[in-house]
Amino acid sequence: MTAPDPVVAQEAIEYCYEQGWTDGLPVVPASRPLVDQFLARTARAPEEVIGRVEQLDRECTVEQAAISAAMAGCRPEYFPVVLAAWDALMLDRAARGGGWQSTSGPSPMLVVNGPVRQELGFNSTGGVFGPGFRPNATVPRAIGLMVRNAFGIHPHVLEQATQGLPGRWQICFGENEEESPWEPLSVSAGLGDGVSAVTAMLLRTVEYVDNRHTQDHEQVLWDLADTMSRTGALIFREASYGLVLGPEHAQLLAKNGMSKQDVQAWMIEHVGRTGRDLRRAGKSAGEKHVRGASESTDGDDEFQRFLPSPRHVPVVVAGSRNAAMSMVVRVFGEWSGNAVAVEGTA
Repeated sequence: MTAPDPVVAQEAIEYCYEQGWTDGLPVVPASRPLVDQFLARTARAPEEVIGRVEQLDRECTVEQAAISAAMAGCRPEYFPVVLAAWDALMLDRAARGGGWQSTSGPSPMLVVNGPVRQELGFNSTGGVFGPGFRPNATVPRAIGLMVRNAFGIHPHVLEQATQGLPGRWQICFGENEEESPWEPLSVSAGLGDGVSAVTAMLLRTVEYVDNRHTQDHEQVLWDLADTMSRTGALIFREASYGLVLGPEHAQLLAKNGMSKQDVQAWMIEHVGRTGRDLRRAGKSAGEKHVRGASESTDGDDEFQRFLPSPRHVPVVVAGSRNAAMSMVVRVFGEWSGNAVAVEGTA
């Protein structure tokens, strides 16, 4: 086999830069034969519209998704996962609306469940929020290129992020179903056990909780709740905060008789702040749904809960069992509560 010409490859990559097609990193030039390999992995027609941004009058097709997946560095066999991830995002009201153009610059979080995790090599254990695994890195990057190239949402043009989120197009991981004491997220969302599926939600930020020095499950719950109750991330009267629990925290809670639903109910009861705390932070008054400042001390002693329902507290288990760490993820808007099965895996 003749070695490919690196000069030609470099010229093709530079051409993609010149056209404004990249996210700042080099992309794989999408040839017609390569894109056809991706399209062969789905029964959906290339011209099928799979997403619209009404305010921009722009849409994304299956073929545009295939081009983006190829450019992102996906393998063709990842394409059904890309489509499932996109469909899951399109169930999110914010993603269908102005979420991609928000000043907070939210990131999709994609959670993969079922056998497809092992079949395609998705990382579910150590370093799930970090780099090093091709499907984890390229599937969310494909989503970002779809938003950029199909919808035309570029930084400093139609994207309005004030500072944005590190790793905006990088958060994708498999749930650690093997070490989780509870049902997978996709089952909580209504799909059958063992179904390969993707769940998606937009995030405003992620914050780790390091609590490895206690075996008291209530102390762990309080630590998680304190992180979720931070005023700096609170802008709406109600909020949605997901928990990506490490296996040790999840197993400790389950060992003490708590189901996933018990954890959600505990958080609904305990996540919040007093009116006094909110007034100090300038977030004690509500104008419509947004929090603002008030001088009034009425209600200073009242505890205000932030989480209105279990759907506002999605719970996932991921990461490795080597230190008791978990992650609080701040959901932009509200998770749809749905998962999407991966085509061709049933």
